[in-house]
Amino acid sequence: MKVYVESESCIGCGLCVSLCPEAFKMDNSGKSETKTDKFGNLEPEIKQCVESCPVNAIKVEE
Repeated sequence: MKVYVESESCIGCGLCVSLCPEAFKMDNSGKSETKTDKFGNLEPEIKQCVESCPVNAIKVEE
């Protein structure tokens, strides 16, 4: 599973970081980015982040 945040779309609300701090962090510009490329057993949390993102900036590729 590949997870990434489209920085052009991200508004920096921080919801994904709050929901899954193991996978997401805020970068120096105040936008979200992934912390790792290994998401292991975080699939349910990642799915919740994707569904909760107000601007659909989080993308998942299987």
